[in-house]
Amino acid sequence: MARRLTPLDPAAWQELSARLDVSDPSPGDLRAATKHLLAVLDQQAPGNSVEVRVPPYAAVQVIPGARHTRGTPPAVVETDPATWIALATGRTTWAEAVAAGKVNASGERSDLSPYLPLA
Repeated sequence: MARRLTPLDPAAWQELSARLDVSDPSPGDLRAATKHLLAVLDQQAPGNSVEVRVPPYAAVQVIPGARHTRGTPPAVVETDPATWIALATGRTTWAEAVAAGKVNASGERSDLSPYLPLA
């Protein structure tokens, strides 16, 4: 069984979030923020119908619907860590990121705009 992502405690997230505001966050901070925000999405939109991929750091299956078990999922969202963090924190919108070509989304339920930004 795959290990689930776990959100950071609020104090750790607050410290990390402050570090992300610098112009060039470290790869470790990008990794930690990506995993934290994917874990929060997993908690807020549990399910298995959409796979959200943020290479090279993590992927998670979310959104209620048909369960995916093998091969390519019916709905996939893929983006880079900086874009994912901007989407999840409300620094950019889903529409802006898609229009800029920063998000590759395919399949039913792949529009994450109802779930973003994360609370």
